Amino acid sequence: MLLLLLMVSACTSVEKNNEMKNPLLTEFDTPFGIPPFDLIKVEHFVPATEEAMRINLEEIEAIIANTGAPGFENTIVALERSGKLLNQVNSIFSNLNSSLTGSEMQEVATILSPKRSAHRDGIRMNEDLFAKVKAVYNNREDLSLEGEDAMLLEEKYKYFVRGGANLNADDKEKLKAINEKLSMASVKFGQNVLAEINNFKLVIDNEKDLAGLPEGVIAGAAETATAMGDEGKWVFTIQKPSMLPFLTYADNRELRQQLHTAYFSIGNNDNENDNKEIIKTIVKLRAERSNILGYENHASYVLEENMAKNAENVETFLLKVWEPGLAKAKKELVDLQEMIVKDGGDFKFESWDWWYYTEKLRLEKYALDEEVLSQYFVADNVRDGAFELAGNLWGLQFKQLTDVPKYHEDVQVFEVSEADGSHVGILTMDFFPRASKRAGAWMSSFRGQKKIDGVDIRPVITNNFNFTKPTGDKPALLTTDEVSTTFHEFGHALHGLLSDCTYGSLAGTSVSRDFVELPSQVMENWVFEPQVLKTYAKHYITGEIIPDELVKKLEESSHFNQGFVTTEYMSATFLDMAYHVLSPENADIEDINKFEKEAMDKIGLIDEIVVRYRSPYFSHIFAGGYAMGYYAYIWAEVLDSDAFIAFKETGDLYKPEVASAFRNNILSKGGTFDPMELYVNFRGQAPGPEALLAKRGLLN
Repeated sequence: MLLLLLMVSACTSVEKNNEMKNPLLTEFDTPFGIPPFDLIKVEHFVPATEEAMRINLEEIEAIIANTGAPGFENTIVALERSGKLLNQVNSIFSNLNSSLTGSEMQEVATILSPKRSAHRDGIRMNEDLFAKVKAVYNNREDLSLEGEDAMLLEEKYKYFVRGGANLNADDKEKLKAINEKLSMASVKFGQNVLAEINNFKLVIDNEKDLAGLPEGVIAGAAETATAMGDEGKWVFTIQKPSMLPFLTYADNRELRQQLHTAYFSIGNNDNENDNKEIIKTIVKLRAERSNILGYENHASYVLEENMAKNAENVETFLLKVWEPGLAKAKKELVDLQEMIVKDGGDFKFESWDWWYYTEKLRLEKYALDEEVLSQYFVADNVRDGAFELAGNLWGLQFKQLTDVPKYHEDVQVFEVSEADGSHVGILTMDFFPRASKRAGAWMSSFRGQKKIDGVDIRPVITNNFNFTKPTGDKPALLTTDEVSTTFHEFGHALHGLLSDCTYGSLAGTSVSRDFVELPSQVMENWVFEPQVLKTYAKHYITGEIIPDELVKKLEESSHFNQGFVTTEYMSATFLDMAYHVLSPENADIEDINKFEKEAMDKIGLIDEIVVRYRSPYFSHIFAGGYAMGYYAYIWAEVLDSDAFIAFKETGDLYKPEVASAFRNNILSKGGTFDPMELYVNFRGQAPGPEALLAKRGLLN
């Protein structure tokens, strides 16, 4: 019935849309231009997208029909300004489909995905339009463009070339078909992962099986059980806020194995949500697409646009971190196996034991208990700590808004202002998991920053998390990892909020994949600095600031378990690369599990550590934008580790001159210049890996 309604809706005329008063097709009569979430319905998206596409094509035709000689303003800038309405509709749908999806939204995604793909390809492969763009590009030396204008021309030209504009007619049709199939496969992959996560629950009805679990974790599991119709029992899911505490504290090893196995089997259960065949399709199609466009493989296609430039550079860099990381993980494993023996165990250490025995060993070595620490990390206080850091560095102010539209009751909305009160942008924060929300944490935007006719359009940015919810009268308490994640995603938000660019396609986080993590990861460096920690780490009952004793233990244990952390993450970077260095001739993978194992064996991953993202739920690369880019986190850590030294070496973590230089050279510039040029402008030199290795405790 819904599909029929959507199809009918998609065929309505402009007059019908106006009659329906589709809120997506009108100016938003809301504070700060926040989308009118209270008015937007699922059935609005298909007709709004269709209408926005129609208007976009009219804009393209107007550029083509312009009888003047192709120039920067009438071609490149006009192209940049086109599609405003479509971008608005797409951004709202994309964000809601990630944060508030359901069967109806997923059906809309399935309908819109091929339409969007065809629309993009129709523009990128339009010969008349490309002829004008190419004419301007070929005349670029006479135009004497500088800075952002020069970068816009360069990027627009590459956008068409990399989209197939130079292909012959037959290859264009092949590319269109590939793009449509990839679009559909990516949507289906993500939907399958969400379904798998929502379909599993570990139901405990014997209180003895809760042994070892903290009181708060047990209370949360009881609330989850009640919400799922299992009153009087305890339910654990494979959402990480539920799963990780169980793996860390539950004494019942058999149940830890059960939950661990369920998580690492997402999308790999040979059921209707299995993703293995989809992976085969995606890998093959990406290799074929790259070949059509003149590249050896997908890695070459992607990395041409990144700082790394080619797969050889990526691999060389990764091995410099992988080898000491793996060596340390092996040493950690010896210590953990010894602890099992010490406790009277007569079994071999397995991957599902890592969190449990690591926590025991940390408690023994440093008398540091994650459960005790979390009592000082109230979610709202951590959020305010991130806000205060931004205030100390750049004078930013954050005011919570309660009278603005929100897409869910859990969402918090803030107006961000400069020290003088001038408006910077809007930040929404969505902290807790739900069945309608994809896993993980991310930043996005409902509206990006840009300047049109001298008017600075300020951004509407969103941060999403999946943190442990409040239970009973206890507030949401975060783990140390979740604290770091809060600052990380807030760093992405600042990159979007502090953007000061003319063109939206170059603004904010529109930078190369291996540079985009610098503004986010650099914020993590402040998280556990004593000076910063004491601004937000306050006991949830007493309000007591975290004692010096705990702060010291945190410092002393900063290198603890870093072998595992490094190895688990980096194994996923090698897995990503293994898929995307395949050429079309060898991209027919017979067995995904076998391929994955061989890739992990090649780098020497030990059996006791499972790659962070196994292939069937590796959404970053099969349902997101990180294909051949998952290495970006560790690449950017070289940058962020070096960048933080710029503050540390001054003796002032908030040094105004350094903070200003970082804002003016990194946060505000988007993708308007080469990223290494931006970094060197800030730091005065290119970074090396030494600071990263030292921070992780991997130097000999």
